[in-house]
Amino acid sequence: MNKAQVIVPVSLAFLGLAAMSVFHVNEHERAILFRLGEIVTSDIKPGLHFKTPIINNVSTFDARVLTLDAKSERFLTSEKKNVIVDSFVKWRIGDVGLFYTTVGGDEFQANLRLDQIMKDAMRSEFGVRTIKQLISEDRSELRDTLLEKLAPTAQKFGIELIDIRIKRIDLPPEVSSSVFQRMRAERERVAREFRSQGAESAELISAEADKQKQVIVANAQRESENVRGRGDAESAEIYAKSFGKNPEFYAFYRSLQAYQASFENTQDTLVLKPNSDFFKYFSSEK
Repeated sequence: MNKAQVIVPVSLAFLGLAAMSVFHVNEHERAILFRLGEIVTSDIKPGLHFKTPIINNVSTFDARVLTLDAKSERFLTSEKKNVIVDSFVKWRIGDVGLFYTTVGGDEFQANLRLDQIMKDAMRSEFGVRTIKQLISEDRSELRDTLLEKLAPTAQKFGIELIDIRIKRIDLPPEVSSSVFQRMRAERERVAREFRSQGAESAELISAEADKQKQVIVANAQRESENVRGRGDAESAEIYAKSFGKNPEFYAFYRSLQAYQASFENTQDTLVLKPNSDFFKYFSSEK
């Protein structure tokens, strides 16, 4: 047997042994290293790692975010009414060793556990809320409460909860009609209250406007009387001054005004004495 016949098998055996001593963990994976079935190292990160052939073996697990899309489930509200809820959970493996020892590293078993603890938490939370609260309130509050309740239990299985979402909350057909009728009646009652308040406000505004109108008109009339009074006083003063300066002309002017007023209507008949003072300016002597 020559050297080549010895070296080649030895080299192949060495290469095979070296290949069996190395394992690779992908970017989206985590791994556990076992020695004769017992966990030696857990949560091995991505990269190239070494092991002892035959004695050690490796199991890898998906470290990406996974989704549990729960089936529609009925829950009772505080009013003892059923609601139908669709939800889902986003999760990933947080502790690989614990995940392996509690659920055997099986995603299906992990989803079964998550589904059960989620139903228990939702049953508890829905039981203290009314239908109106569940439909109308911000669901982020319910989400935060569920996450807070579920996270510690999920951690016992090596699971990290990322998110919980309520996709849909429906009412069973037998409940929908009565609930919406009550909601409609409530909305109509609120609308009537708003209309009543609006009518009352309109009456108050109208009454205030009428009051202000009366005050403005009264002030205007008072000012008008004051102006007229001042005008009459000034007119009388002017007449008096004129009378004082030329009494004869003033008497003649007033007589002309009297003639104009008396003869304005041609159908009127005046019966006066010929020597009446009313016609004194018609005398040839004047």
